[in-house]
Amino acid sequence: MDNLVQKPFSDYELIDSGNGMRLERYGIYRISRPDPQVLWEPHAPKSEWEKVNATFHEGKWEYRTKMPATWLLQYQDLKFYARLTPFKHTGIFPEQTVMWDWITQNISQHISKPKVLNLFGYTGIASVAAAKAGGQVTHVDASKPSISWAHENMTASGLPPDAIRWILDDVIKFLKREVKRNKKYDAIIMDPPVYGHGPKGESWDFFKQMPLLLSLTKSLFSDAPLFLLINAYAISASSIMLGNIIEDLMKVKTGKASYGELTLEESYGKRLLSTGIYGRWERK
Repeated sequence: MDNLVQKPFSDYELIDSGNGMRLERYGIYRISRPDPQVLWEPHAPKSEWEKVNATFHEGKWEYRTKMPATWLLQYQDLKFYARLTPFKHTGIFPEQTVMWDWITQNISQHISKPKVLNLFGYTGIASVAAAKAGGQVTHVDASKPSISWAHENMTASGLPPDAIRWILDDVIKFLKREVKRNKKYDAIIMDPPVYGHGPKGESWDFFKQMPLLLSLTKSLFSDAPLFLLINAYAISASSIMLGNIIEDLMKVKTGKASYGELTLEESYGKRLLSTGIYGRWERK
């Protein structure tokens, strides 16, 4: 098991956590929001927690100061917008920076432009990273607002309008069509939710539909795949599950597999906060 640690960077830090809350900084703005797994005491003094611009409380954001509806952040050559959503999210998962680096490295070291498929792509920062590294990217998500947000992130990062192929569709339906068309991809990224809905009311249940998703994914790999990345959040399962899935899918390929937890390191106390799990494979 290989747990990945994301330390604070210029436009993000996990300042502290405790008493069921996270204290974070996104650019110049500080927010606090609930995290049910935070069962420990905070390290930072109360005065630090009182400096927030907004806090998520009883199902809504409460603003202590004026904040823009959206603001621009940057990680290396990637630029992307943060927003405070009604579901306490910001559109950014900072622990994924280690994956953006990994995606960039795996794509940029190859001369040809690999075909990359990003499933459940959300606000698309992984898609943007793959495209900037030279990949031919197809981004699939069932949410029109998420795809619009991802398109904004692509533009902010300086990519041309046709840099990414956008697909607004139910992931399973899209994959079935691609299999029928005998389409192939060199790299696949996926971030399947626990539960979800497609644009036409299709339902998604991780534990019920993941086997079908994996079967379709396996059929779409090229003869010499570059990498596979699976992230999972808010799921009652160990990263060992993803490790076993990766082993099954890629057992006839020559490469390196790893799995573990995605974590953020606090500024105060250097304590780690686990945010999700991952499994990944890369060609060697």
